[in-house]
Amino acid sequence: MNDALALVGRLLLAMLMLAGTAQKLASPTEAQALLALAALHGWLIWPAAVFTSVAGIGIALGVATRPLAIMAAGYCVVTSLFHVLMDDPWQTTIAFKNWVIAGGYLVLAARGPGRFALRP
Repeated sequence: MNDALALVGRLLLAMLMLAGTAQKLASPTEAQALLALAALHGWLIWPAAVFTSVAGIGIALGVATRPLAIMAAGYCVVTSLFHVLMDDPWQTTIAFKNWVIAGGYLVLAARGPGRFALRP
């Protein structure tokens, strides 16, 4: 049962990364606007899209799960900073959700991918 739960958890966390990639590709201007608020260049969404693709696929397959999960946790914490807009409760909620998701990635890093992985 633990291995099945680890697989489902891994797939859900991977879907978050892959959905982030799809969102950046479908509507880059929204992500670029958040970067602009932090005085960062909009082109930074492209390395972020590459990272979220690699992390999502690797975590889904169970390849390099621990290091990818640690990097994904860091990514969630860093990106949460773009959402801490106290005058926008929705964005602030997204920031807090990113911290919680980072916790899920850290648990994945600590526990590993489980038996149902290409590299358990």
